[in-house]
Amino acid sequence: MEDIFIHPSAIVDEGAVIGAGTKIWHFTHVMSGAILGQQCNLGQNVFIANGVILGNNVKIQNNVSLYTGVICEDDVFLGPSAVFTNVINPRSAVNRKAEYKQTIIGKGASIGANTTLVCGNKIGKYAFIGAGAVVTKEVPDFALVIGNPAKVKYFMSRMGHKLVFSAEGHAVCPESGEKYVMENGMVTLNEL
Repeated sequence: MEDIFIHPSAIVDEGAVIGAGTKIWHFTHVMSGAILGQQCNLGQNVFIANGVILGNNVKIQNNVSLYTGVICEDDVFLGPSAVFTNVINPRSAVNRKAEYKQTIIGKGASIGANTTLVCGNKIGKYAFIGAGAVVTKEVPDFALVIGNPAKVKYFMSRMGHKLVFSAEGHAVCPESGEKYVMENGMVTLNEL
């Protein structure tokens, strides 16, 4: 395995795919059938189930479990102790393995510490989920959501700055100078 670091206390099952430059730290378990991209970093006590897909440069902090159905696109950040689910109505006595719901975390999104994500929702590109939020529905691209249930507070640039929109629906990131447009409550990066 090229340039991969796996701590001696970690368990990586045969059949897991690990991209170059990825680091897997203390007491982490990656199951067979998981796919991890290049340059990922999995903190202490992380669990990655069969069927989980991580893009490149995904950072997972300590004590996060990703269950079958979770897909993280490139450059995703998962804060400490974030909670993911994959069944809407779990019961110990009822086998619901055929009912797993997919949760997709869009490119560049950040999930705050102690966030709970109810399965079956898409988190938009560059969205930011505030610490402790409970996400029960889809989150738009570039949105900052907070609370229980999580609600949009405002929108952020790719660099993580609050976007202040003009009456015409235009905003500029103060760090990068990138221009954003808001139409019908949705934000897009103006790449013209």
